[in-house]
Amino acid sequence: MNRYTLLLTICISATTLSFGQIIKRIDGTKISADSLQAKIQYLMRAANVSGVAVSVFNNNKPIFSRTYGLANVQKQVPFEPSSVMYAASFSKMLFAYMAMQFVQEKVIELDKPLVEYLTKPLPEYTINGWNRGYQDLKNDERYKKITARMCLTHTTGFPNWRWFEADKKLKFKFDPGTRYSYSGEGLYLLQFVIEQVTGKDYETISQERVFKPFGMINTSQVWQSRFDTAICYGHNQQGQPYELMKWKEASAGGSMSTTLEDFTKFYKALISSKGLSKKSFREMISLQCRIKSRSQFGPLAQVDSTDNDDIQLGYGLGVGVFKTRYGNAFFKEGHDEGWGHYSICFPGKKIAIFIMTNNDNGESIFKELLAYAIGDTYTPWRWENYIPYNKKN
Repeated sequence: MNRYTLLLTICISATTLSFGQIIKRIDGTKISADSLQAKIQYLMRAANVSGVAVSVFNNNKPIFSRTYGLANVQKQVPFEPSSVMYAASFSKMLFAYMAMQFVQEKVIELDKPLVEYLTKPLPEYTINGWNRGYQDLKNDERYKKITARMCLTHTTGFPNWRWFEADKKLKFKFDPGTRYSYSGEGLYLLQFVIEQVTGKDYETISQERVFKPFGMINTSQVWQSRFDTAICYGHNQQGQPYELMKWKEASAGGSMSTTLEDFTKFYKALISSKGLSKKSFREMISLQCRIKSRSQFGPLAQVDSTDNDDIQLGYGLGVGVFKTRYGNAFFKEGHDEGWGHYSICFPGKKIAIFIMTNNDNGESIFKELLAYAIGDTYTPWRWENYIPYNKKN
């Protein structure tokens, strides 16, 4: 498709039009907004990326917020700040933010076994949709040890999703609380418990606590028919769209649809700890467990190494954390077929960025873009498998 017809021109839209704006990086150096724009355009062409959305924050405020490229390559539809994207696991960061609100309100406790909030044993709950429910755990009482902290730190012992298992059953891969291993199932369990405690479904909780208060009018945990006129598709490396999944069931693990405009509002609130006490926010972004695995996913996820000891890679409550010479940082990713997202904040510097791409090639520009935009050369890109476009075979 001649590199999506983007070789000569890349569509640009802006929520924060800031030519002449100066962007401060974590090392104190500065770049201009127009130079960052030129860098993004170069990377998109070099790596064959169909669409990119970026928001950069200085002093915890968005000073550069733009979309580039196409929301639909086949129909040449421009990627707009109002284009509705699949947020993938960015959803988990939003869920962690709300979970910490419930903790500070004493609705739940981080270290109380979740089964103590339920009216019957966990394996007796059957849930319609997605082969849900907890009957698979009937003969393994380790589920009684699981706490909210374990869910938020990915140390429940559950797999990422049960449907990735050969038998499609939910099972423990290791004892709860003993090892980090990314798990959407763990987040969904905590969502389920919160729904039982509050008597509200997750979409209602999200609307009440985040979407409506922050004016996120085009964000939802379930697909809304009004989104049909503003769809942003995920694409493969050749620019062909994947089938769009219109979620009918809300999942903390990753059902949310959003826009650059809306997610910028949430991320600004998060990094400013709006809606969270300083104590709650500090605990959320503080090291809870170290991560020693060589890779986050795949066979190397079970192989320990010292690769990231220099940054003390670990996990907080719903976000990854590490240390740098410029202070601590917290991050969260999102990934699925056709989608690659990444966010990172240096709270001591009040500098942050999030990047959302609608293409399988998108993650290959992250290392270079993070370094140029905010001076982040610390993100563990090998652990994340963000192989740069110019280093691929």
